[in-house]
Amino acid sequence: MTITPIHTRRAAVTLVVGALLGIGVLAGGSLAGATVSTGGGYGAPHVAGASPHGTGPTLTRSILTVTDEATGATTTANSDSVTLATGCGNRATFFCLALGSDAFSVTTGTPLQAGQDLTDPVVSFNVGGALCGMNQSFNTDLPVDYSSSVEVDQFASDLSTMALQVSCTNSVYGITGTIALNAGNTTPHQGYYLYDSLGNTYGFGNDSYLTYLGNPGTLTLNQPIVGMATTASGGGYWMTASDGGVFAYGDAGFYGSAGSLQLNQPIVGMAATSDGKGYWFVAADGGIFAYGDATFYGSMGSDHLNQPIVGMASTPDGKGYWLVAGDGGIFAFGDAAFYGSTGNLQLNQPIVGMTSTGDGKGYWFVAADGGVFAYGDAQFHGSAGSTPLNEPITGMRSSPDGGGYLLVADDGGIFTYGDAPFYGSLGGQGISGVVGAAA
Repeated sequence: MTITPIHTRRAAVTLVVGALLGIGVLAGGSLAGATVSTGGGYGAPHVAGASPHGTGPTLTRSILTVTDEATGATTTANSDSVTLATGCGNRATFFCLALGSDAFSVTTGTPLQAGQDLTDPVVSFNVGGALCGMNQSFNTDLPVDYSSSVEVDQFASDLSTMALQVSCTNSVYGITGTIALNAGNTTPHQGYYLYDSLGNTYGFGNDSYLTYLGNPGTLTLNQPIVGMATTASGGGYWMTASDGGVFAYGDAGFYGSAGSLQLNQPIVGMAATSDGKGYWFVAADGGIFAYGDATFYGSMGSDHLNQPIVGMASTPDGKGYWLVAGDGGIFAFGDAAFYGSTGNLQLNQPIVGMTSTGDGKGYWFVAADGGVFAYGDAQFHGSAGSTPLNEPITGMRSSPDGGGYLLVADDGGIFTYGDAPFYGSLGGQGISGVVGAAA
């Protein structure tokens, strides 16, 4: 067992493990609470279709957000043109980029390398006339001081390839975003991505390729993000909001959404089919929405629930799925088998998420206090149930071989168990609203 606490946390409950009787398997069901929709609809808002650069071998794009520090107003500047600026003497320690009509440069004492996370490097931004960095001295209304950072996810010494997460803040402007020049999807399904209710993504243990595709974090959302799933290739992803709006990036196709429907209860989770050509959503009342090649196998939409549904997981072949309720009741459909639940137990804290084993013959769920429950061939590798938590657990994810799992807290803290590796977290960075993890 490997426990990786990120920071001091709040006390939690006693661990319960085993195949326990609970709410029994339901092999069918009709949708009453949320009407099944197999196509059409629209997000609110949604990105209809894949990013133009996500399906190719490389990605070239800049996505920058400028914040007025006085008013908090934001503007977004996106460009599909990222080139080395001429006459700049570009080299691995100093280079200038033209981002459409905007500009960025960075100067370092040593050549940049992938994997670096630079604090306060010398940078210059000009985004729509908003200046930050070394060049802000050209405007006497701007202060001398600024803070900056550059995370180097990909970099070639000849400057032919780079993927940079950049920021610069002074007392007037805050500029943050991503810059990709011929960036490749070099680490598909490696590490993990954390995502929050605003739609921001954070990559750990990978090249953060999905972050460079864009995300709903730059948009004004009608409702918060509640779920994320990646494509089979690892070159794209979907997010869904609680109103059923869908956001598709990279090679993730847009197959429909519930954004135009009047829902009885909000969407609380999603799962993708095994080939990545479809997806399901589940609502708090157990209603199921199926799109693309995702098949509807049943729902709890017409049944009384003791506690609302909080998440779902699909079987490896995509021919079934499980729904889990806040009391740990499990509802299995299609070729998903029932292996046990906590539906008849008194829990100290509600269940908040689930994940299945690689062969689909078992599953885990996690409670808000970090207690872990294992069923079928899912092995118990440890929990945060006896660890003081700063913020509640919001989700979990299994390791690729099913030999471990990680737990995610609302502040982005990560706990790893079994063979699930720890690549980093957002804990202690003042972030909240982290919903879960994807890979």
